[in-house]
Amino acid sequence: MKVLIAGNLGYIGASVVKQLRSSFPNAQIIGFDIGYFAHCLTNADMAPEVLLDAQYFGDIRNFPEHLLRGVDAVLDLAAISNDPMGKSYEDVTFQVNYKAAVNLAFLSKRNGVSKFVYASSCSMYGEASDYPKKEKDSLNPLTAYARSKVAAELELESLADESFRITCLRFATACGFTNRLRLDLVLNDFVAGALVNKEIVILSDGSPWRPMINTKDMARAFEWGILREKAQGGNFLAVNTGSNEWNYQIAPLAEAVARQISGVKVTVNREAAPDKRSYQVNFDLFKRLAPKHQPIHSLNDTIAELKEDIEAMRFSDSDFRASHLIRLQVLNHLQEKQLIDKRLVWLNKGKTT
Repeated sequence: MKVLIAGNLGYIGASVVKQLRSSFPNAQIIGFDIGYFAHCLTNADMAPEVLLDAQYFGDIRNFPEHLLRGVDAVLDLAAISNDPMGKSYEDVTFQVNYKAAVNLAFLSKRNGVSKFVYASSCSMYGEASDYPKKEKDSLNPLTAYARSKVAAELELESLADESFRITCLRFATACGFTNRLRLDLVLNDFVAGALVNKEIVILSDGSPWRPMINTKDMARAFEWGILREKAQGGNFLAVNTGSNEWNYQIAPLAEAVARQISGVKVTVNREAAPDKRSYQVNFDLFKRLAPKHQPIHSLNDTIAELKEDIEAMRFSDSDFRASHLIRLQVLNHLQEKQLIDKRLVWLNKGKTT
């Protein structure tokens, strides 16, 4: 089997590479990434991509079709990956998360790839805290990131057929430690704040709902996407990916962290405007279709993992929300150094500074 992972040099890709190499030791696994965050290693004895058979660099907006020859499955993780980045780079978000994803699927199908797994998002439900949303419920995307995922799913469905099976994994909000840690994710942010500042600052009133999933469980879901048979959802499947037990409001998440890290104060911004990005999600379909690939990591396990690994980093940056562990900060820094332009295209290739 030959697998191509697009967007492997990011936060989630580090977990996916390890999972696939463990589950498919004899597979040929290759990575493709633009490399914005390749240098953002955390607690890494080696770069995760050492486990790959080959690593290619390039822009998914101009994907080199020849890399798809002989590939059996494509995993598309490449994305402008959160709401702040989507707001700052709305057109790029649309081009990468939607247009490039659909083009990659089209090229994959043309080259005989049989499985295409797309990293979608539960954020497309938007303001939906009245009851846990199922896959057939109406979508209400509130951000550029969420809208890009909706658009991609709609067009990907038209490409699926008997020879080309597409799985769109509508992931809950990612959390947990990887060798390319991000701290612009709610649970990761809370643990970092608790450790270095002895305070968790909730920027909202604490009421919004968020479903959560550990990146290691996301990686297991990608594995399932590769293995999925037609009987498990048809030629095209968009499925909420996570577990019902991981639907949490923001304030209880912070309190769970404070229970594991002593001496921590939780501050809630009671004056904050309501955050409309609030959604509960029903994961029953995923549980039925993928019984052997259900999430196995709990909230407490994930908090303990984050605490242990962040402490092992000897992390002490009290102003971490302005650090390289925030993906938008990395992109802004690359622009300030004139290494990428406003379209997030690399400049002066082949030159060093």
